[in-house]
Amino acid sequence: MQKGDGFGYNHLVIGFSAIRSVTPMRELQAIRKIKGKKFFLQVETSHEAADYMKYEELRNEIWKDPLDSFACTRNMAAENFFNEGSSLFIAAYVEDESGGFTKGKEHLVGFSYGFVGVKNKKIGFMDLRNIEFYSQYTGVKDEYQSFGLGVLIKEYQKKVLVEVFGVFSVTCTYDPLTGINAYRNIHHFRMDVVDYLEDCYADFTGKLNRLDVPVDRFFVSWDLKKQPQEPQCDIDELLDSGKCVIQTEVREVAGKNGPIQLDVIIGIDLSLDNKLLLVEIPFDFYSMLQETDVPDSRIREIPVVWRFKTREVFQDLFRRGYSIFDFRYFRKEGRKRDFYVLSA
Repeated sequence: MQKGDGFGYNHLVIGFSAIRSVTPMRELQAIRKIKGKKFFLQVETSHEAADYMKYEELRNEIWKDPLDSFACTRNMAAENFFNEGSSLFIAAYVEDESGGFTKGKEHLVGFSYGFVGVKNKKIGFMDLRNIEFYSQYTGVKDEYQSFGLGVLIKEYQKKVLVEVFGVFSVTCTYDPLTGINAYRNIHHFRMDVVDYLEDCYADFTGKLNRLDVPVDRFFVSWDLKKQPQEPQCDIDELLDSGKCVIQTEVREVAGKNGPIQLDVIIGIDLSLDNKLLLVEIPFDFYSMLQETDVPDSRIREIPVVWRFKTREVFQDLFRRGYSIFDFRYFRKEGRKRDFYVLSA
């Protein structure tokens, strides 16, 4: 056992096994109101396997990937922090017709799931400072996407990890081309991109992936002790001065559900070396994946080009010492655009 703060493996086991008996229930639930609707956030503490089926059903509804799944419900129950394991389930319920909360699958509209791991495998759990939490799933039903519920769930997850479990480091992955996740993770929570993973979920299918488009991911780290500060930069000025590495234009194509305008790449410039640089991504990559899923190869290749070109750009800039500084949504002359801001 390493010396330092006086904590080690035995303390960790005692701490986890004692959680269920010493944690007040008020710390494990919260009510949030947004856009006139109330949501009930609750840490799952059930010992009953049947209570975990609703998470698997909602995960299937959101991602629609038949090749992916949770463990069986019995194992899901066992791996919970409050039973024998080290996983954290958080449920988000929408208020029922009476304005109260019914904690069943019909009112479950979002959830998060993750588990404890370690940063340095050689140290393992011998030092509590080596602990981190891997956040694997955060999902919200389509009809509740506009409520900012993903942010509310992550904020509550942070509160529980810090105040109940004493965990201060979170890691996760997300698709670099998804603006909604980039805005939440990078701009709102100020997570740090620490690696670019090529096609790390190669066999994933479902609603958010396509087999002919490599499933690249950013691996990000979230320091829960860090106080986020609003970064300062002028997107309009950077665009006007030609500091965007990727050049794009809007084209109308015959999409799966009819004519649609999509952002397409027309060039990249890896010679740029300004202190701040922009990297544009598609405004709605999920929609692009679905709408370009057609027989015409020229249309199908649009998201494929985005993947390979942005991979080339990010990896080149990271090698040159740039890091992700911010993520911004920008609207000008009726065009909606998403940009990463990188700093040297």
